[in-house]
Amino acid sequence: MNTTPTTPTAAAGPEQADRPLRIAYSPCPNDTFTFDAWAHGRVPDAPALDVTFADIDITNGMAERGEHDVLKVSYAVLPWVLDDYALLPCGGALGRGCGPLVLTGEPGRDLSGAVVAVPSERSTAYLLFRLWAAQAVPGGVGEIVVMPFDRIMPAVRDGKVDAGLVIHEARFTYRAYGLHCLADMGEHWESTTGLPIPLGAIIARRSLGADTLKRLAEAARASVRMAWDDPEASRPYVLEHAQEMDPAVADQHIGLYVNEFTADLGEEGYAAVRGLLTRAAAEGLVPAIGPDALAFP
Repeated sequence: MNTTPTTPTAAAGPEQADRPLRIAYSPCPNDTFTFDAWAHGRVPDAPALDVTFADIDITNGMAERGEHDVLKVSYAVLPWVLDDYALLPCGGALGRGCGPLVLTGEPGRDLSGAVVAVPSERSTAYLLFRLWAAQAVPGGVGEIVVMPFDRIMPAVRDGKVDAGLVIHEARFTYRAYGLHCLADMGEHWESTTGLPIPLGAIIARRSLGADTLKRLAEAARASVRMAWDDPEASRPYVLEHAQEMDPAVADQHIGLYVNEFTADLGEEGYAAVRGLLTRAAAEGLVPAIGPDALAFP
């Protein structure tokens, strides 16, 4: 999948803001499915969008530099950006049975001192990996190498790294690379907490003001519901950016990552996010956040 940032300008909705809001999300099927209606001006009264497609490692960096109005980022990056950005209560990715996987070229490989490829050092996947590895790899892994998520499986297959932490549709395709699942980070998280897995968050600049933030949340929620009501409407957008992905895999991807938490985090979703960040802060992996840091205006 091509994750090079691109910036096609989306069609404006009926009521334009003073300027289109700059939004960045991945070209993966869950994001294009979720935002299709909004990006193409089919959500009534929604602010117009100027869309950038970028891999999660890039959007995490954009958030830390304050470069866009609205961003899809890893939940793990929130402690560094919540002063400037608010977490929207919808549009993101949480769920069950959808966690990152640790893949190896041989079953049961010992990761002590291993070279492990990860999609981002500020990704939720890597945070979950660190929480797991603290128990499962007491001697510690060796070198961590950051690379775009679509290059990780080929790197493991070709022996360039010892293991890879993968996300997205890799859950469905890793066997085609001759790889083995050493551990499921989501399974570990769910078994130890009972909570869903917080993966990707939608954040928006606080300086936009409470009224605009509420409009953004309403637009994101309406967009995903429109996609559920008419899945075929989003298919051209999804497949255009999924590029070489098998349409059946794209459908599996959407079915797994776009769920009730995408429409509304709810109490369970917020508990999962707080649980992840609280546990990670206790381990010294992220800065602690304040009690009201996740509150939505």
